[in-house]
Order: sequence, then structure tokens, then C-alpha cells
Amino acid sequence: MSTSKAALKAAKLALDSQKYDEAAREATKVLDGDPGNYHANVFLGRALDKQDKNDEAERAYSVAVNTKGNDPLVWQGLVAIYEKQAGKKIDQYHSAALHLAECFMTIDDRTRCQNVVDRYVGFAKQHGTRSQYKHALEMMLPTSPLYDYLEGRFPSPAYTYTKIVEIVEAEERERTNKEIGERRTRLGAKIGQVTTEVKREVLEGSNLESLYSCIIDWTSDDDLRRFYEEKVLQRAYDTLAVLPAQRKDEKRAQVTKLAEGLIILKHPFPLAWSITLEWKDAESIEAWDAGLLRDYTQLFPEDGLSKVIKGYMCSEISPFPSTLKDEAKDDEDEDTSLMTAEGRLLLMTEGAEESSRSIMSQRLMAEYYLYLDEYASAVESAKKAKELIGLETQLSGLRFRDNLDAVDVTLATALIHLQSPRNHPEARSLFESILEGKPMNTSALIGIGLILEEEEDYEQASDFLAKASERSFDVKVKAEYAWCKAMNNDLENGFKELETCLLDLEKSDIKTKALKSQTLYRIGICLWNLDTSRPARKDRGGAYARFLASLQANLNYAPPYTSLGIYYADYAKDKKRARKCFQKAFELSSSEVEAAERLARAFADQREWDLVEVVAQRVVDSGKVRPPPGSKKKALSWPFAALGVCQLNNQDYAQSIVSFQSALRISPNDYQSWVGLGESYHNSGRYITATKAFEQAQKIEANTNHSHSDNAWFSKYMLANVRRELGDFEEAALSYKDVLMMRPTEFGVTIALLQTYVESACRSIELGYFGQAASSAAKAIAVAGDVVKHRPDAFNLWKALGDACACFSWIQAYLDSFPVDDVRNILEYEKTSDTYDQMSDIDEISIAAIEGTFNNEDKPVTVKHCLDAAILAHKRLIYICVHDVHAQAVAWYNLGWTEYRAHTVSTTDVTERAKKHTSRYLKASVRCFKRAIELEAGNSDFWNALGIVTTQLNPRVSQHSFIRSLYLNDKSARVWTNLGTLYLLQNDNQLANEAFTRAQSTDPEYTQAWLGQGLLALLVGEVKEARSLFAHAMEISDASSTITKHLYASSTFDGLLSQNTSDSIADLLQPSFALRQLDSQVKAGPVFQHLQALLSERLGTSADAMESLTSVCAAVEEDYEQTESPLSLARFAQAKADLARAQLAAGDFPAAAASAETALDLSADDPHPSSSRHKFRLSAHLTAGLAHHSNATDPAIAMFHAALAETASNPDVVCLLAQVLWAKGGPAARTVAREQLLDTVEHNPAHAGAITLLGAIALLDDDAATAAAVAADLHDLRTRPDLDAQSQTKIGRLLTALAGNLSDEQHRESALRAQATTAVMLAPARPYGWEQLAALTGEGHPMEMALLTAGGSVPPRGGLGAEELGRAFAGTGRGADAQRAVMVAPWVAAGWEGLG
Repeated sequence: MSTSKAALKAAKLALDSQKYDEAAREATKVLDGDPGNYHANVFLGRALDKQDKNDEAERAYSVAVNTKGNDPLVWQGLVAIYEKQAGKKIDQYHSAALHLAECFMTIDDRTRCQNVVDRYVGFAKQHGTRSQYKHALEMMLPTSPLYDYLEGRFPSPAYTYTKIVEIVEAEERERTNKEIGERRTRLGAKIGQVTTEVKREVLEGSNLESLYSCIIDWTSDDDLRRFYEEKVLQRAYDTLAVLPAQRKDEKRAQVTKLAEGLIILKHPFPLAWSITLEWKDAESIEAWDAGLLRDYTQLFPEDGLSKVIKGYMCSEISPFPSTLKDEAKDDEDEDTSLMTAEGRLLLMTEGAEESSRSIMSQRLMAEYYLYLDEYASAVESAKKAKELIGLETQLSGLRFRDNLDAVDVTLATALIHLQSPRNHPEARSLFESILEGKPMNTSALIGIGLILEEEEDYEQASDFLAKASERSFDVKVKAEYAWCKAMNNDLENGFKELETCLLDLEKSDIKTKALKSQTLYRIGICLWNLDTSRPARKDRGGAYARFLASLQANLNYAPPYTSLGIYYADYAKDKKRARKCFQKAFELSSSEVEAAERLARAFADQREWDLVEVVAQRVVDSGKVRPPPGSKKKALSWPFAALGVCQLNNQDYAQSIVSFQSALRISPNDYQSWVGLGESYHNSGRYITATKAFEQAQKIEANTNHSHSDNAWFSKYMLANVRRELGDFEEAALSYKDVLMMRPTEFGVTIALLQTYVESACRSIELGYFGQAASSAAKAIAVAGDVVKHRPDAFNLWKALGDACACFSWIQAYLDSFPVDDVRNILEYEKTSDTYDQMSDIDEISIAAIEGTFNNEDKPVTVKHCLDAAILAHKRLIYICVHDVHAQAVAWYNLGWTEYRAHTVSTTDVTERAKKHTSRYLKASVRCFKRAIELEAGNSDFWNALGIVTTQLNPRVSQHSFIRSLYLNDKSARVWTNLGTLYLLQNDNQLANEAFTRAQSTDPEYTQAWLGQGLLALLVGEVKEARSLFAHAMEISDASSTITKHLYASSTFDGLLSQNTSDSIADLLQPSFALRQLDSQVKAGPVFQHLQALLSERLGTSADAMESLTSVCAAVEEDYEQTESPLSLARFAQAKADLARAQLAAGDFPAAAASAETALDLSADDPHPSSSRHKFRLSAHLTAGLAHHSNATDPAIAMFHAALAETASNPDVVCLLAQVLWAKGGPAARTVAREQLLDTVEHNPAHAGAITLLGAIALLDDDAATAAAVAADLHDLRTRPDLDAQSQTKIGRLLTALAGNLSDEQHRESALRAQATTAVMLAPARPYGWEQLAALTGEGHPMEMALLTAGGSVPPRGGLGAEELGRAFAGTGRGADAQRAVMVAPWVAAGWEGLG
């Protein structure tokens, strides 16, 4: 014990001497023997503290605290340690400071106790977090054990609570923002939902409300108390907003109680007043406390809701006592403007805009707007109120059933009158939902009754209004009930009750005057319908007097005007007054559809379509045309039909279609609407739909007992127009004829029939139906003969006649169909001496043409007859339209084109035309186009025409004309092409190419642009490109283009000659057809007739070739007789040589020999031989030889020898000679044939014809050595890529025969199969090898392959003939294929054998 004391004493001395290590050792010695020694632990802790061993010192002090916890010394040591560590152990500091303060409190040392607390709070504020500082402040609150001891020394609790509140508010803000920022980035998070969840978590876990309450309890400052009372309410309101619906009741009760407390104190906190006013659920505004409303307006005079309340309380519909109204007025600072209706409405409107989130504001505005009959504004405000009620229900959890019903009543009542009856379904739905919860709600009963009354369901309306009248003393309800009775065929009782209601009405009230006017009108209607006799209705003391009285009561009530209008129109026969009444009625109310209809009909009769459109559009906009679903009221179709007619007249076809469709949805059997719809479709280019519409109109007309018989012709006429636009000219003509049978004098229909025939003729020419074109043109002339007798001055008559006559110039093969007599009669009808004098001094065509050319019946009809008639018709057209500048310009333009057509037809040869002077037709056409331009210089077509006719006369003028035309319309491909042609003629290829390219880009379907590019390609040597361009132009062109056929046929034939392959039928057909059409259109001339003959020869139509070549020979012979030109003689010789071939192919051997010999004789002494002469002489030699071979072999051999001499032993000629020699049959001749062939093969080892002939001769002679040599050569020859299919097949057949002949019986079959297999391997896509293989094996697969390959080798994909295809079908062994074989090639026996 003494040792311990000594050690403690030593430790104490060491501490005093600041020997802390020694002090620690001495204290440790004591603790080794007594661990719980209090002083030793204190000394140790102090020594360690001085050595900055804080943790060890804290442990030593903690042991000492456990030993003697009420000693301030140890707690002071701990406080010192914690202070040294700044903010690391503030929480431990709090406990130590509290215990130290309690120790000082125990020893009653207030100063030191307060110092400990103050020092700790200051330390926590400086070094701690907000939470630690808040915890430190709690030490000075009334809840602290030190508060009672140090009361008066601590700050006011309100001050301390305020500091804590500031800290908590800052912490909550930080936490809220942090959580929202973190959660909003999660997948699928929504910012609104995230914000609500975070706020709910923060608000529910916070004690801020209790802190606010503590401040309120402890503060002595009333302003501060009110401030925190506001905060408590706001806090509770915010919490209520984020709580789930099932947990809102308790919090809502708290919010309500807090708000009511502030209201009692009349504290101007807007939220409290808003909660009290907005959360009140009442069906009537009267349920609100007037004093409360008054207080609100006084506390918040500039608030929006306050302004609305002020205006409403001063209004006529305010439910509050008049004293309150007067007081409200007195408090307006003597602002008399608010006492007027205008000022009140202005005030309330301004307030409503400022308080757009207030339920009460929107509800009051909706009711006031309804009172003012501002139904659109009432609907808008009521809908806003409903939306706000929904939001407030979601926030507060209150259902607001009465509020919602009241707003729904206002909304539904406004909807009844707003654009009635468009909104009736919605209004009725609202009323019915109210009646489900409140079956006897008077407003809802009245509302449904009014809706049913508007829908003319008076029986049900009476039931509802009867229930409403039992609960209401309103005269209006009783009057409506009486009116429904009257309309429900109870006129007498309805009339009596209306009279009773009239007695109850007061005259002073504006609303009463309006109701009185309505009641008087309804009484008048009852009188009007009680006695429908004419005298009764004409009686001015009956219904008429009531209508006038109604207007005296209210001049702005529309229905009486309508009834007076009917009275004046139907009974007083005063149309002027009637129209004024209808105008006034419709001006006042667009719901007066009867007045609108009569007014529209009156305007339509006067053709005032703009006014008709205004009336009809207003009726449509009124919503009266379509009653709501379930209504007994009939829909109105006439407004849409009237709109359609007006829009049709204004050429607004898209809108007219919509209007007529709307009319037909209402009245599907409206004949006139179907006709109007069809006409709209027709004018907008939708012809198929127009056809259906007119056909439907005709069905309706046929099924309605001809109720529209007077107008039935119009639908037929319009249907004919549509068919004409669709190109169905035959049906259109039949329809026009049907109309003319109904209305023979209808000039427009006759002209339409005439134009139909002309258009049919033009279209038939484009399609290549030239016979049909001639027939249509003749019919047009016949119709023109009928028209001229009734309207000889009709513009379209002479235009159509000229076009019909000109059509024959494009189909000259049908000139015999031109009705000369009919044309002459038409032209002579009512003619005068100057009728046809225009341009007669230039083109020399006047009345003398009629008297001369047309009266000469001996001469056949020529193209001159047609064009002269066309020119005279267009001159007559100019004569009759002398007073119409535009028509005259068009007439000169048409005459110019006809003159130019006559010029082009009269000059058939381009080279000759270049040498001649300009024809009189060309000069006339130039004058005509210039005259047209003088009359209408802004027409691009006129300038284009002038450019065309001056192309060779004056290229500068032509270029200027084309450029001027492009200036007026640069999108014309025709003009660009014409300009390119001009440049081409002037040898400017670059500009020509640019112009043609621009034309192609403008209109890729314009043929002449492609022709121009083709000609350019020819000029630069791109023959293949030119041929491709001409072919494309032929594909896209119509049949009227002759130059397209010229260029296409010639380029195609040149291409066939340049290709060293056999001619394909597909390649020959189209140019042949083109030349045939060309021959039908114009006199093609010997060149193209010769070309046609060559194509026919290649197609195998020898008769056509003979006919063409005979005509060519005659034409060239006639030309030679006139000119004796060597060129003509050479052409004649070539034509004779070609004719000889055609005659040989036709089997006319003597004629063929004669023609060939004639060609040889005529070309024998040509001083300038050419390659073409060499070719046709060779042809003539061979033809003559073959022709003689049929009768005598010697002349044939002589011809072949002559051919050999001229061709230097041509291999083909040698082959023909060998065949003839072999056919002669003599040993010597056959020997010569072998020698000739051997010599040919020696000099031409690759000539397939010579080798195959030699092989055939070796087979016939049974010459194995020669056969083997030929077989070897044929094996090498058959792999050549340039060998055609026919030659390959021929070689294959010969090799098969050679293999069978050279092989013995044992190996023959394998040799034949090897040949067939080789043929398949070399040409798997050709049928020959497969047929051979099938014949040898008897298997079905090779035959199927043979049929498949044969089908793929027929034209246009190959050159396989009908015989080969027939054999392929017959080889399958199936009966169906045998039938196909017979159908494909009936002359092949294999097909018939398969059938047998």
C-alpha cells in the first residue's frame, strides 16, 4: 500500500515537473497492482494526454470514469482530449460535456456548468456537421436535464428551436435533391413519380412539424408565431399532397383544423383561405358563408379569386341577401364602373385569368357566363373547374360530389345551347350521371327535357319536364312543359297552358321579356297548327298577330321572323317581305334552317352562288344538319348539296366532292347529289369514280318512278362525258345518242357527240386502228352535217370538221372512206362570197376549191381533198369568230397547222423539197402563226409553231421563236426537242445534244427527243447506240408518228444485216408491222416498200414480198422512164433480183427465172460496179439456177458456173452447185460434185456447209474413209462458238448417222449413245441431244428434258421451229402432249401418231 502511495506521489511530482514519461511509468506501476485505482488512471490519462497519446489516454480516463463517475476531473480530461481532436469525436464530446455539466450542477457551480455547455456548442458549430450542431443545440432546449438549472442563462427556447429548424430544413432540402437526382436516372423512372416518392419519404420521416409547433408554443412574438403557423399548415398540406389515398384522412383533418384556426384569426395566409373556400363541397353557391367571402375580398383585394367573388356578389344571380350586395358595392371605393354589367364582367374575367387554378373561380365564372348566354365561355370554364376538381380530389382525397354535380349541371346546360344539337349527347350523358345519384335533381330533369324537346322526342320530354315542374315554380319550366304537350299532338291543352304561363310573366325583367317573346311565338304556332285552313292562316288576327307580338316583346328572337316569312311567301304572296323576314331570321340565328333553305333557294334562282355558299356554310357550322345519335329529328342534306354546287361553280372540286359525299351520307337516294358528286369527280380527273356515281344516279332515277325525268338526261350526258375522257368513245357515242333521243334539240350534246367521234378518230390513229379512225372521222362529218343546219356559227363545229378532215391525211390508205359529198354540202351551207377568203391569195384555196375540186366526181379522192376541206373549215372558223379575240387567235393557230400539214404532205421527198421554193402552204402557215401571235403573244404554243414552220425559211427567226416559247414555258419537252432539231439542222451537235437531253429530262415519254438523240448518235458513228434509241422511241411512241417507223425499221434492218447470225422472227415482226402501218398512213415510197419486202421475205410471207416488190418495180420503172437515171436502172435491177427470190419461194419458177435473168441483163454493163451490184447479181444467178433446176438441170448448172465465175468460187455457191449436180444423178456429175466440194474444203476447211455435204455424199456412197475424215472434221467444227443452232443440229444429226454407219453391230448402240451424250454436253439447253438420248434409252427423263429445253428455245428466246417443238411434245408419249404437238405443228406426223 505504501508502495502504491509512493508511486502515486512520484507520478504527481513528475506531472508537475512535466516529466510525462516518468509519470506514466509510475502510474503504470500502481495500476499493475491495482488496475482500478482511480488516481493512477487519472494520472496515466493526463500523462498520455500530454504525450498526444489520445486513444490510450481516453482508455485510462474511461477506466477512471467507471470507478468514480461524479468527479469533474476525469470528465475534464476527456473533454480536453476530445477538443484536441477537432471534429473527430464530437459525439463522445457531447456525452462528456453533458456529464461534466451535470457534475458542476451537482456541486452548484452555474458558471462553470454554463461555460461547459457554451464551449461545447461553439465547438460543435465550428467543427461538427449540421446534425452534430443540432444535437449540441438540443442541450439548451427545455427537454435537456440542464435547462431547469441554467434557465435564464440559456437563450430563449424559441431562438434555439429556430436554429434547429434552419438546420433541419437545410438537411431536408439536400436530401430531397440528392435522392431525386439519383433515382431519376434509373431505368423506367418518371420524374413526377420519383419526386412524389422522395418527398413522401422525407416528409414522413421528419420532425419538422413538431419543431414548428415548439416554436409556436415558446415564442412570445405574435408575428413569429403566425409565421410558423403558416409553415405548419404548408408543411401539413405538402405532406397531404404526397400521401397515398388511404392515408390522407388523418392528415386532411389536421390541415383543415390548422386552416380554420388561421381563418378564425383572419390571418391573411392565402393557403388557409384557399383550403377553406375550395374544399367546401356544396351544390349551391348559397352554402358558402357570405361573411367569409366578404372577409376574403377585404384581406386579398388584388387576388384573382377575390375579384371574381366581388363581381359575382354584385351580380343579378348572387344568392346572397341584398344587404350584403349593397355592402359589397359600398366597399368598392366608389368605383361606379363595377356596378355596370360591362365593368363587372371585366373585373371577373381579369380575376378568372389570375386565378386559373381555383375551382371556385372557374365555377362562379361558368355560372355567370351561363347567365349571360355565353355558352362557349361557360363550357370552357366548367371544363376547367371539372379538371381542377379532379386534381384537388387527387391531392386532398375529398370526392367533391356536390361540387362536381353543380359544375356538371352548368356544363351540360351550356352544352345544350352551344352549337345545338352537336353537343347534346355529351350534355345528356352528364345529366344522366347526375340523376343516377340524385334522381330528382331538378336541373338535370329540365336539361334532359330540353334535349329531348330539341330532338323532337316530345313524349319523353314531357315526362321529364312534368317531374321538374312538380319541384320547380319556374315559369320557364312550365312553359317548356306546355310546349312539349303541344308538339306531342295535344295542341289545345298546350295552347291553354301557354296562355296561362303568359299571364305569369313580368314585363320588367329582360329575361322575362325574352321568355314572353318565346311564349307568344309558341302560342302563334299552336294557332297556326290548330286550324290549317288557308283562310285561318291568312287571318291577321290569329297566328300572324302572335308572331308580331312576339317580335314586339323581343326584336332579336329569330323564329317569329321565319314564320312571318312563310306567311308572306305562301299566303300573302309578298316575296320581298318574305325574303327580308328570312334574312333577318337567319341573321339572328343560324338554327333557323327553314329560313336558310328558302333563302338559299331564292339566291340560287338568281344565281347568286356566293350568297348561297355563305348561307349553306353557316347552316353546316351551326351543327343543325346532323342530329345526335338516337334523335328523332331528321338530318339535313341540302346545306351540303348547296355547298357542293357552289364549290363546283367555283371549280373547287376537292371540296365539292367532300360536300356531296356528306349530303349523300345523310340522303343516300338524293339523285341531284349523286349527279353533283359525279360531276365533281369528272372535273377533278377521277373518271372511274365519276362513272360509278353517275351509274348510281341512273339507278336511283330508274327506281323512283321517273321523279327526276326532266333532269335524267343530264346524268346520261355526264356519264357519256366521263366515258369519253376514259377513251371509251363507242360507249360515249351511244350514250350521247340516247340523250339526243330524249332531247333532240340539245345543242351541247350534239357538239359533244361530234367531238367524241373526232377524238375517237385521233386516238385510233395513235393506237394504229386506222380503219376505225376512218369510220369515226366519217361519222363526225355526218354529225357535223346535222349540226350546221341548226348552228352554222358554232365554233366547235368547224374546229371538229377541220380535225376530222385532216385525220384522213394520216390514214391515206382509207381515203376512199372520205365523204366528199357531205363535206361539200357542209362547206357550202350558208356560205358567202367572203367566207373562205382568208389567205386565199397565198394558199390559193377559196370557194373555188369547193366548186372545182369537190364537184369533180370523176377523179378519185386524194389527200388534197381532205386537207383542202380541213383548211376551208378552219377558214370558216376564223370567219365566224371575228369578234372574239381569243377564239380568233386559236382559229388562226389551227389553220396554220393545217396549212403546214398540207405542205408536209405535198413535199414527200426531203432532198427535192430542199431544192424547191417554199410552197404556198408553208407561206400561209407562217402568216397564220404570226397572226395568232399578234392576237395572243403570251401563248407559248403559238411561238413554238412559228419556230417549226420557219426552221428552213429563216433559222434565226426559228431560234428566236423557240426561245420565246421556252421563256413562256420552259417545261415543254416539245419545244426543247424542236430547238434541238434546229441546232441539228445547223450542224451544232453540242447544242442539239443539250436541247434533246433537256427535253428528255422534262418528259421522258416524249418520242421525238429520243429520235433526236438517235440521229445525233448516227452522226457521230454510234450506230448501235442509235439503234437502241430508235427502238426505245418506237416503244413509247403512238402509231401516228411516221418518222419513228422510218428510223426504227431502217435501223433495225441495218442491224440485222450487220449481225452474222440467222434472223429471229421476234426481231423482224415489229419493224414489219411498223412498215405496214406506215403504208396505211402515207405513201411510203419505193425505198420503204422494198424494205418491207425484204422483211416479209425473211418472215416467210412470199406473197406479201412479191406484192411489195411488184409495186416497187413499177414505181422505179416509171421513174426511169421519166428520168433515165442510171440510179433508177440499178434500183430496178435490184428490185427484180429480189422479186425473183420471192417468186422462187412462192413456187413460181418460170417467173423467178425470168425476173432473175432480167436483173442480170440490166446489170451486166454497169460501168461503176459496187458491192450491192455484186450481191444482187449473185442472188440473181443463184435464183435463176434454182428456178431452172426444177425443170432443166443444164441451165441451172450454167447459172451456178456463172455465179462461181463472178464470186471467185464462193463456198456457198459451190455447195448449191454440188447439190444440183448430185441431183442430176449421172456418175460424171456426181464426180464433179465431189471434186468441187473437196476443193472447197481444201481452201475453206472451216466451211460447215461443204463439210456436211461431203459427209452426206460419203454416207450415200458408203465411202468409209471419206466418212471417217469428215467425222473428224465435224468433231472439231461443232465446238466452234460462232456456229448457229441450226448448223449444230445438222452436224449432230450427220455425226449420228456416220457413227451408226462406221460402227459394227456390237458397238453401234454405244457409239450412237456416245454421240447423243456428246450433243447434250455441248448444248444442254437445246432439245436435239435430249431427243436422241431419249430415243436410244427409252427413258422418260431425257424426253422431259427435251420438252423443257424446246419450250425455252422458241422465239423470242431462241430460233426453234414449230416442227421441232411438235416432235418434243409428241416424244413424251402422253396424250395431252400429243394434242399440243398437233396444235403446234399439225403437219408433223409424230403428233397424230401419239394420238393414235
